[in-house]
Amino acid sequence: MKLVIATRNEDKLIEIKEIFEGSSFELSSLSEFPQAPEVEETGDTLLENALLKAESAAKATGLPALADDTGLFVEALDGEPGVRSSRYAGENVSYEENRELLLENLNNVPKAERTAKFVTVAVFVDEIGHIKAEGEVVGLITSEPRGSNGFGYDPLFQSIYSEKTFGELTRSEKRAFSHRGKAFEEMLRILDTKFIK
Repeated sequence: MKLVIATRNEDKLIEIKEIFEGSSFELSSLSEFPQAPEVEETGDTLLENALLKAESAAKATGLPALADDTGLFVEALDGEPGVRSSRYAGENVSYEENRELLLENLNNVPKAERTAKFVTVAVFVDEIGHIKAEGEVVGLITSEPRGSNGFGYDPLFQSIYSEKTFGELTRSEKRAFSHRGKAFEEMLRILDTKFIK
């Protein structure tokens, strides 16, 4: 079964394709469909943004679509950056600019109070409706970036499962307990049950 992943983010695309590798689903990138419009993430929740992206991709390509939205929720910052994680320092900013603002806002916060969680909401959309799966991982924000793997806030996030940040883990190590790994592995289980049986 052919599906389109509603993203042009190559980092995210690699993670999702690795999870679906060996499955009965053939995944295409939104980059293969130049007619597909960019979607403005105007939703107030991760689910709303994921649905906006998946519905737009399905309409533009004629294929069932997978999409996700991910947020980093930092307790000491009342849940910021949250649903605006990719735009925390402004529109069209780099990963580094977002990380710098996060560290600046946590400057005087002690380690014990730097708790955070990554949450991913993944959705599948076809002509019948949508399916949702979620993944979450709890950890803390380090005082400085560590590691060059991953993307986004990965070099600052240390989960409860490891002494390393996500930026220090290999992709397979990260996938074993990451928010996106959990969400898309659950999605794959649901889709296998629904379509493959």
